[in-house]
Amino acid sequence: MYQASTTIRVRYAETDQMGVVYYGNYAQYFEVGRVEAIRQLGYSYKQMEEEGVAMPVVSMETKFLRSAYYDEELTIVTAIRKLPTDHEIVFDCEIFNERRKLLTTGKIRLFFMDKSSWKKIAIPETLKRKLAPYYEKQADL
Repeated sequence: MYQASTTIRVRYAETDQMGVVYYGNYAQYFEVGRVEAIRQLGYSYKQMEEEGVAMPVVSMETKFLRSAYYDEELTIVTAIRKLPTDHEIVFDCEIFNERRKLLTTGKIRLFFMDKSSWKKIAIPETLKRKLAPYYEKQADL
């Protein structure tokens, strides 16, 4: 399984009048987690797009357990539990506060698409090569 972690600080504009993060902002937090997870592999969304691949979100599930507040540093842990073998990739996200309390979980499903035809395609070879070492032990089980 591949897992990466990144941090962000809650900005004032992301909160309501009570200083609580507005629920709609979690989609952006999950995106930060996905982008940084791929970047930590030594690849990037930008490179993928330059290679003609788009990754639209096709579904997102979110569970809100606790609130996040203005100026807190949040840790976004993003995991790809299964190596993609076709056109679909699933990112599991957990967001923790500074006290390591789990605040929110998310499961985001995206498709790999050819930018010129908008048809589903298999995972780009570059991304597959970078992810593969994290799943070798699973293949041996």
